[in-house]
Amino acid sequence: MASSDATEQLNKKQQIKLYNYFRSTSSFRVRIALNLKGIDYDYKAVNLLKGEQLTPEYLELNPMGYVPTLVDGDITIADSFAIIMYLEEKYPQRSLLPSNPVTKTLNLQAASLVSSGIHPLHNLSVLKYIGEKVSPDAKLPWVQSHIRKGFAALEVILSKHAGKYATGDEVYLADIFLAPQINAALKRFSIDMTEFPLLSRLNDAYKELSAFQDAMPEKQPDTPIEGI
Repeated sequence: MASSDATEQLNKKQQIKLYNYFRSTSSFRVRIALNLKGIDYDYKAVNLLKGEQLTPEYLELNPMGYVPTLVDGDITIADSFAIIMYLEEKYPQRSLLPSNPVTKTLNLQAASLVSSGIHPLHNLSVLKYIGEKVSPDAKLPWVQSHIRKGFAALEVILSKHAGKYATGDEVYLADIFLAPQINAALKRFSIDMTEFPLLSRLNDAYKELSAFQDAMPEKQPDTPIEGI
């Protein structure tokens, strides 16, 4: 007979499903949060390049046709920020937000800046629109300008608060949002990170954390053989 702990873990894996795409930065941040909290989940790949996010079946889960989507029993959540806040409330182990109100607000501010001020501006649908309405050659300069603007702001916002990680010596929400965004800036959009010494240092610290490294795009089951 399975132990109660093993049964609990099995039930969690059967219950929680994460519909995501290996290269999506918003999917990446949810994978980090799940890893930090030690929550097993069923990985459901949604191939954005093949349009699987626009199938009737997926749109029933996520009417916007975006990833990620988390299904936890009868609950379906279709936004990465909302997913992470839900996980924080329902699964309180390994808190992702500090108790100090100032530091907590700083984490929320940094996460919001990434999720609303940087990431949406290089979303696949936005780049497709720019490529069609302006020019394919306009896509990379567009992305780079908005990432640099956001990163410059983050350097200022975090400069008086950072320790080993974004807001001190513990990993919190800001780090969960920063790591995927920095990874995308480096590997997909050719950002020169020497402009951003604090974010570069944080990125080096994230390389030492298994919860972050196990969530990396190249380690996901839907990563193509030819790489990312």
